[in-house]
Formats: sequence, C-alpha cells, structure tokens
Amino acid sequence: MTEPAIRIDSLRKVFRARERGAGLRGAARSLIRPVHREVVAVDRISFSIEPGERVAFVGPNGAGKSTTIKMLSGILQPDSGDVRVLGLVPWKERQRLGFRIGTVFGQRSQLWYHLPARDAFELLARIYELEPNEYRERLKSLIEAFDVGDLLDRPVRQLSLGQRMRCEIVASLLHRPEILFLDEPTIGLDVTAKSVIRDLVRDAAERDGSTVLLTSHDTGDMERVCDRVIVINEGRLILDCPVRDLRTEFIRRKMVTLLTAEEHVDLQLEGTAVVERAPYRTVLEIDTRRAAVGEVVQAALARTTLRDLTVEDPPLEEIVQEIYHNRDHWREAGPS
Repeated sequence: MTEPAIRIDSLRKVFRARERGAGLRGAARSLIRPVHREVVAVDRISFSIEPGERVAFVGPNGAGKSTTIKMLSGILQPDSGDVRVLGLVPWKERQRLGFRIGTVFGQRSQLWYHLPARDAFELLARIYELEPNEYRERLKSLIEAFDVGDLLDRPVRQLSLGQRMRCEIVASLLHRPEILFLDEPTIGLDVTAKSVIRDLVRDAAERDGSTVLLTSHDTGDMERVCDRVIVINEGRLILDCPVRDLRTEFIRRKMVTLLTAEEHVDLQLEGTAVVERAPYRTVLEIDTRRAAVGEVVQAALARTTLRDLTVEDPPLEEIVQEIYHNRDHWREAGPS
C-alpha cells in the first residue's frame, strides 16, 4: 500500500499572546506583570493526502491554514500530534524535506528584489545540488511552460505582481519537488493574472505528478487547480470532500449583476431576490435550487436590453459559515 504524501494525526498548535491592559496605567501594569492568553491556531486536525492529489486547504482569516502549512514544511513545530510528510518528520528533518518539497508564499518572496530572477534560479540550483546540465534542461522547460523568458534578466522590482508570481513558482519547481505548498499564490492579482497562474500550476502538477496543497480565500483557485477541498474554521477541520461536492451541496446561491439599457427595470423574477437596485444596475441573488442562472438571464433579456452582466459565487467566508452551521450533514470528514 502506498504511503500518503502527507499524514496528519491530531495536530495542535497554540500560541501565547500578551494581553495589553487598558489605558496608560494598564499598559504599565502589563509591562511589570505581563498577562498572557493562549490562542489555539490549530486544534487537533487529522487528514491524509495521497501522492499526486491536488488539495485546496481553505477557511477564513485566522482559521489556521498558514500555521498548518508552516508545520508541514518544518518552519513551525506542533505542540502535539503527529505529522509525516514524505515519511519524514518536518521539524526534525527539515533539510532533507527541503530537497523534496517546493513552497510559494504569496506575501513572501524567495527572489531578491534588486536582482534578476535568473540569479536567484542559479543560486537555488546550487542549494538543491542540481547538476549544471540538469539545471539547464529543467529551467528551459519551465521557461517555456511559464513564458518567463523575457523576464529572467530584469530586476525583480521591475516585474508586475503576476510576472513575479510566475517566477516564484518556477523557482519552487526547479528541483522537481514531490509536494508543492502554495500559500495564497494569487493574492493581489488581477483576474487575468489569476487565471494564468491557476492554469500553470495545474498543468505543472499534472506534468510532474506533484502533490499540491493550496491555501486560498479564492474559490476560483480551488475550482481550477484542485480536485479535493479541506475546510477548517477556528483551527478545526469541518469538511473534507471533493470540490464538486462543495459546489453542489453548499454553493446554492449566485450573485448576478445586470447592467441595463433602461434606467429603471422591474427584474423581480422567480427564484431570485433583488439585493441592490440603482439606475441602470440591478443585483440579483439567485437560489440555484429554484432557478438556473441561464433561465434568469433569459427572463431578464425578455424584459430589457442588457449592456453587461457578471455572475459570482458568494464569498468563501459565507460558504464556510454555511458549511459550519450544516456540518452535521456530513457524517465524517473524508473524500468520497
């Protein structure tokens, strides 16, 4: 039987936070007699990920996503529980593990701000002990896949955020990692850049057979890159299922924004609620159990001329809260 790429059993991490007293007198008292409180970042979560799986690890801010990634990559040591990544204990065997994993943190760069990306790639090749020929062949294939040939000799500071992120991912893939940890890789990117990054990550993982664990607030990242989703909230695992089940079971609403040729139009339609109305603009919330988006759009077209329309899922935080309130619907966390 194949050993999981990642196995977590009752993982827990607690941070101590100093409490500051109110007012000047309270602040002074806190300096003399500091009071600390415990903040449970990760609360006894358990799951496993098989080799080659692409898993989204999602939840609202403060849910424990980044803390978990840092424990899996060996940056943090858990307070209790057991972790195995490629059969290794991350914080005990961090150097060995580092040769077999790649990490991308959306808000932290592994490139040098004033130097060209090529210089960073060459240094990383030495760190990972790649043979010169192996490095050249690997870099050539990644340059073609990620279309970064014209970016390599420009200082990183001159790159757009989307261009830099493409170079960041190339850097993380140079040594053919068996697992790729992606922490908010599309944060701050525009719609086009997000789409490019998602497709590149998915294609690279499929090509190399890599395992992917991706944290994100963006449902687009989850749907375009991953096949499975693990949801945590307040440090606890509350759902583990295929991405397709998340959509069919919990995303039961769509937000449709209609820009109309007429200033005011009555667009109260079956299965919808008007949540915002302004001149030439109406926002509808569609209950997808009662009405399909296409049917609503067709009904709107019968009443007015549309200049534009957008269709969006509700924010991930709302979906997570709905999952949390309905967690008893799922008998046991685990992919079907």
